[in-house]
Amino acid sequence: MRSDGRVVDLTGTALPGFDSRRMVSLIEAGPEALAAVRRAASAGEGLQLDTVRLLAPIPEPTRNIYAVGWNYLEHFEEGQAIRGTQAEYPAHPVFFTKGVNTINGPYDPIPYDATVSTAIDWEVELAVIIGKQGRNIQEADAMSHVFGYSVINDTTARDMQIKLHGGQWFKGKSLDKHGPIGPWIVPAADLDPSDLRLTTRVNGVIKQDATTKQMYFKLPRIIAELSRGLTLMPGDIIATGTPLASATPASRPST
Repeated sequence: MRSDGRVVDLTGTALPGFDSRRMVSLIEAGPEALAAVRRAASAGEGLQLDTVRLLAPIPEPTRNIYAVGWNYLEHFEEGQAIRGTQAEYPAHPVFFTKGVNTINGPYDPIPYDATVSTAIDWEVELAVIIGKQGRNIQEADAMSHVFGYSVINDTTARDMQIKLHGGQWFKGKSLDKHGPIGPWIVPAADLDPSDLRLTTRVNGVIKQDATTKQMYFKLPRIIAELSRGLTLMPGDIIATGTPLASATPASRPST
């Protein structure tokens, strides 16, 4: 995707060291491959954006999507109020995963089946795309392992999350196509993730409006703690938590 509003198809272009049909292959190939893509895109004629259907930038992840719960203080307090509980804020990030089957296009319908869940909810989140393999990554080195950033909707079946399966989160967050992402990945060198605005609209009504500046655990801490004893791989997706809802259904818990 170019700044002039055109999309360049590179699938028929011979580019060194990676399969141009697969985003993860590009990520694995490193900075030189990304530089080659930039050159090829600038030289190509391109298609108008409104003439193409945009899919998820990584349509078939090789591993589950990692996710962080309770990473905005106001959202944590929102959940406490709904549940009627009082607890200390976690000293470490809360991690869970969404299945690879949740990936969906950024503008594609989210399936709804009332026999499965009648409480489908939304959670806008900054998605971090890992670019370099690492285990036991130090906070000081964490950002060098990032390929880029996207946006993901951590869509959740709230009734399933609360009432079924022991209260654990995996199933309620892993229904098919319940993770729209994209439409693109912005390379890390092109974006400062420290103060990005995150907004959710449902039928034109703003439901969430916050910035990543409000994150409790910042990206280096998230990457460092997630990688303790667990190898992160190129193409891994980390959903970094969702902010407070500006209009919260009474049944909505905090995650």
